[in-house]
Amino acid sequence: MPSEVIYPLAGKRVWVAGHRGMVGSALMRRLADEGCEILTAGREKLDLERQAQVERWVQAERPDVIFLAAAKVGGILANDTYPADFLYKNLVMECNIIHAAQQAGVGKLLFLGSSCIYPKLAPQPITEDALLTGPLEPTNEWYAVAKIAGIKLAQAFRKQHGSDFISAMPTNLYGPGDNFDLQSSHVLPALIRKAHEAKLARASHLTIWGTGSPMREFLHVDDCADACVFLMKTYSGAEHVNVGAGWDLSILDLTRRVAAVVGFEGEIRTDPSKPDGMPRKLMSADRLRGMGWAPRIDLDQGIRDTYQWFLDHVAEQQN
Repeated sequence: MPSEVIYPLAGKRVWVAGHRGMVGSALMRRLADEGCEILTAGREKLDLERQAQVERWVQAERPDVIFLAAAKVGGILANDTYPADFLYKNLVMECNIIHAAQQAGVGKLLFLGSSCIYPKLAPQPITEDALLTGPLEPTNEWYAVAKIAGIKLAQAFRKQHGSDFISAMPTNLYGPGDNFDLQSSHVLPALIRKAHEAKLARASHLTIWGTGSPMREFLHVDDCADACVFLMKTYSGAEHVNVGAGWDLSILDLTRRVAAVVGFEGEIRTDPSKPDGMPRKLMSADRLRGMGWAPRIDLDQGIRDTYQWFLDHVAEQQN
């Protein structure tokens, strides 16, 4: 049984902070069905790293609801290269928005975190109570610390001010609007681009970072957006909620699936000199499933959709 709707969005003024990002764009698509008024503010209008600007904007626009999807994101290489940016920029944006929301009396806010908040060697599948029980994965600890702070900030405002601020922790996301820059992208879009370019070059092989053995789960961004809207309407609690697919596969298996979709038929090689990251990262989906929500988009279909988006929006621009 799906959970009861306790906070309907129909008729509400809903701000999607970070609406041009992959998750923000998916939220925009999903919210079109909710009968709400969607508010947006691009970087040319509002710098989320400037507290005074954020406070003025929220006071003027008076959103009833905020989806806090704005973040500086990237893969292992980007996190390792720009640790100060990943820690500072994410801290500042979430602090500014959450504080401004409380000051303006926003009715409800959902903070979007990341599965990297959990300890590197957390028991699998990772349940919500594993937070802060061990050391983080060093390759993305800066981003993780910022996201942990966001969860705690939402909890602190709930405890001190009674603010109805909740947090959702998505697993690895992919889909339309993803970042396909090999210097800063996550693994799945990077593999799509690598396989596409290898196919065009008629390359004999494709090399992936690490051993290919790490296990990861992947969730289509439209499923994530649906889960976030579900939680906004049905959940009110201090503890963050995992948003995941509930199953995982090896990076090598993922590469084979991507190669099949893209049509690359060469050899897949590994490069053990490059870091693997966490050996496994599967989040428990039990809590959200217990509320009555489950994903709908199959991984292979999702990869096909994402590759088509890449062909239409990225590859086409390069030709």
